[in-house]
Amino acid sequence: MENCWHDVRATFFTLGWVAERYPRLITRIVSEGHELASHGYEHIRVTEQTPDQFRADIKKSKQILQDIAGQPVIGYRAASYSIGARNLWALKVLEEEGYLYSSSIYPVKHDLYGMPTAPRFAFHPENTETLLEVPITTLKILDKNIPCGGGGFFRLYPYPFSKWAYRYINSVEKQPGIFYFHPWEIDPDQPRQQNLPLKSRFRHYLNLSKVESRLNQLLRDFRWDTMQNVFLKQSTVTTAL
Repeated sequence: MENCWHDVRATFFTLGWVAERYPRLITRIVSEGHELASHGYEHIRVTEQTPDQFRADIKKSKQILQDIAGQPVIGYRAASYSIGARNLWALKVLEEEGYLYSSSIYPVKHDLYGMPTAPRFAFHPENTETLLEVPITTLKILDKNIPCGGGGFFRLYPYPFSKWAYRYINSVEKQPGIFYFHPWEIDPDQPRQQNLPLKSRFRHYLNLSKVESRLNQLLRDFRWDTMQNVFLKQSTVTTAL
């Protein structure tokens, strides 16, 4: 997909491992006006790291990205949204290492991640002074948070539902929304892994052929910008956790 189609700026949460091997990809991201942010070094879940290991990981990835891009990296997203109720200490470590925001908490109940008691919208965690946590977008229905921020759920839901959800969040709740996707989700011809569990196969390959057309529609239906431009300029942010 070409950026010039919609003139949209986005945030690329990028692995340090990828940046080391494809530095031209990093320079292209920043040269086209996008925001470069950290996704850790090699996609290890925070739940599998000690505080010292986590600090080393986010410090290493930040330095690699900044050295290649020639500009500050202030945002972070944990692998598999792996910051939650049991490891909120990670948010303080992020702040200490110079990050200004994180988008690592998904306020839903899920078998792989999630913190359903977390705020649905951007907030300052109580254990930090300045760090902003920007949870992945959800829709509250009958006291339950429904995930609608992109990824596999964007492939699962009919597009009209996703459009309605973002319209509701924008117009009724007066909040910006987050949308995310992975590069492989716009590649329906990718090699098919064999002998995967049924659940994994369903989650990974569902509706890959529909993502690009839905994404183009989403870009036409809403205005988008980088995480930094949208969320660090907000004045109405709560303190929680």
